[in-house]
Amino acid sequence: MLKTFFVLAACWLVVAGPVQAQSAPADLAQWVNPLMGTDSKPELSNGNTYPAIALPWGMNFWMPQTGKMGSGWAYQYSADKLRGFKQTHQPSPWMNDYGQFALMPITGQRVFDEDDRASWFSHKAEVAEPNYYRVYLADHDVVTEIAPTERAARFRFTFPQTDSAYVVIDALDKGSYVKVLPAQRKVVGYTTRNRGGVPKNFRNYFVLEFDHDFTSTALYQDKKLAGGTLEVTADHAGAVVGFKTRKGERVNARVASSFISPEQAELNLREIGDRDFDAVRQQGRAAWNKVLGRIELEGGTTDQRRTFYSCLYRSLLFPRKLYELDANGQVMHYSPFNGQVLPGYMYTDTGFWDTFRALFPFLNLLYPEVNTEIQQGLANDYRESGWLPEWASPGLRNVMVGNNSASVVADAYLKGIRGQDMNVLYEALTHGANNPGPLTAVGRAGIDYYKKLGYVPYDVKINENAARTLEYAYDDFTIYQLAKALNRPKKEINLYAKRSQNYRNLFDKQTGLMRGRNQDGTFQTPFNPFKWGDAFTEGNSWHYTWSVFHDVQGLIDLMGGKQKFVATLDTVFTLPPVFDESYYGEVIHEIREMQIANMGNYAHGNQPIQHMPYLYNYAGQPWKTQYWVREALTRLYQPTADGYCGDEDNGQTSAWYVFSALGFYPVCPATNQYVLGAPLFPKATLHLPSGKDVVLNAPRNSADNRYVNGLTLNGQEYDKNWLSHEELMQGAVLNFDMSPTPNKSRGTQASAAPYSFSPAKK
Repeated sequence: MLKTFFVLAACWLVVAGPVQAQSAPADLAQWVNPLMGTDSKPELSNGNTYPAIALPWGMNFWMPQTGKMGSGWAYQYSADKLRGFKQTHQPSPWMNDYGQFALMPITGQRVFDEDDRASWFSHKAEVAEPNYYRVYLADHDVVTEIAPTERAARFRFTFPQTDSAYVVIDALDKGSYVKVLPAQRKVVGYTTRNRGGVPKNFRNYFVLEFDHDFTSTALYQDKKLAGGTLEVTADHAGAVVGFKTRKGERVNARVASSFISPEQAELNLREIGDRDFDAVRQQGRAAWNKVLGRIELEGGTTDQRRTFYSCLYRSLLFPRKLYELDANGQVMHYSPFNGQVLPGYMYTDTGFWDTFRALFPFLNLLYPEVNTEIQQGLANDYRESGWLPEWASPGLRNVMVGNNSASVVADAYLKGIRGQDMNVLYEALTHGANNPGPLTAVGRAGIDYYKKLGYVPYDVKINENAARTLEYAYDDFTIYQLAKALNRPKKEINLYAKRSQNYRNLFDKQTGLMRGRNQDGTFQTPFNPFKWGDAFTEGNSWHYTWSVFHDVQGLIDLMGGKQKFVATLDTVFTLPPVFDESYYGEVIHEIREMQIANMGNYAHGNQPIQHMPYLYNYAGQPWKTQYWVREALTRLYQPTADGYCGDEDNGQTSAWYVFSALGFYPVCPATNQYVLGAPLFPKATLHLPSGKDVVLNAPRNSADNRYVNGLTLNGQEYDKNWLSHEELMQGAVLNFDMSPTPNKSRGTQASAAPYSFSPAKK
């Protein structure tokens, strides 16, 4: 049973009721719990999140820091001490951070070391909202508050009566600089700490301005007091500035940073201007309510609303902005590829292996104006590095497999995103699809084998080769779709269409599953379908067999027809949660999360299998999709510190929840279809940026009534198991007739099935 760790901010203490449409956005931020998923550790992820105190897609996030400097697990719900408040750009604990520095208010003895300055705290005296954070630091009798903008933030420290009030500014190690300017009540500096993906000249420049005179200043060089100076360059530089305060006196600070220059950091303070703390907080709240307000819910339980809007918040954080505005308001960015300052947009901190599946289709549906900037930024990625990043943080990183930038680019264009340079982006896709990159996770490792044999062999020392093959085949499908839309030459279109069928080369008729294959055409031996890793990526054959997003009918045919296909789907849920971890030499957290979920071998905590419950729709049994999606929604997500069933992963696992709670899901990005499930709420309204609405009515929806007995679209009976993007974009009203028993006649015909590259056999 899930623990019931509820973090109840004062703004949550309201009676749940329908959210009514208003001229001003409703206060939907009240439902968001930024602490959802923070009760995690390397051995077991309940989200591996941290409370990101930020604006949507903001360049800088802020977070309370419980972990030691350099730990990817910088905030853990189970911790009882805080070491500081860190500016962070961390997309994942596994990827760690860059551009980071920390502040910490203290009283009494002046100290600098993170352990010496740490303070006990309690979640009972902690408030976490998307745009606001407050906590009481018991050892120092100080309340700290944070209200961010996209590139700046306001801090408010409420001190006791003391002549020994201080704020520590820690620029961290690995090369940093701090300078104190007492006459200006200012501290400036830079930090270079990172975990890769940056050029040699990488720096994050920061500036802090206080509203109180300093009564004392002290600088630290490699944790030792540096006397007689107001400026320090060191491996580990920092400063402590002092104040004399009355009881309850507030010391305010404005802080901003820049990847471009110290002068740009000063310019970024303009985001605050002369607004006081409360005004900045209110501005941030309004920004969140505006983006959250694109989906309004009616009905549902309090926990369901909290879970939904907490997941929606997580879906609107990454990829983050890496661009800044110069003195003339022009968009500029520091290039994490070549270290130059260049014009144009750039976003970063996302892994396409995760987010191509649902997060980017979600942006295309409801936030196309944001993905327009992201796509323009991807063109800049290619211009500046020669490649599209498959995992960016902030530059190219050697993580995961596949070439899924193809899906991200193709789906955006096919869903109507415009303004990006498609000549550059199409060149980037075909370049990446036909060449090995500078890293094994960039371009396509094993591409020569793939082009010659139709698969990446198991026995040529290219890891996770079957996963690569399956993802390359899907990515080739997305290029095929884009090539058609761009009227590319027929020969080119046919090439990618043919390569999209390479998944067939790994299907083993003997086991009915995907299996690694040797260079000579024989299958890997021995073969254990429960073995994680090896030929696959963070999963086993039971998980990756379904990675044929674009041709489910082709997979049905390979398995011997719909009956065998459905039986194999069923088996994933009915198998015991057995596993073989020998490839890793230990039970990795993804395995453990599958084992404890009590859903057989279904591993929802990791991405490869998240679309699998929707595949029953292709075989004429949509009621099984409705059953298993509802099971995942209600059993695997809670609005609590242990609220996810694995890594949240930059919005992907959250976007799965948001889509699925609405009643449909993008099984195959780069097509125009969403595959139907069943809505979770009695009513949801999508406010499209065009001004049109998609209304999803399910008035009889309940915990018992999880099945779709009937569906009308704009008043007409609708018997398909999918919705088209174009129909939704025109505005639509869907009425779901929900029932406690499955309707085994609706959606059973071959004509009801969603798109597959291979047509159903008559």
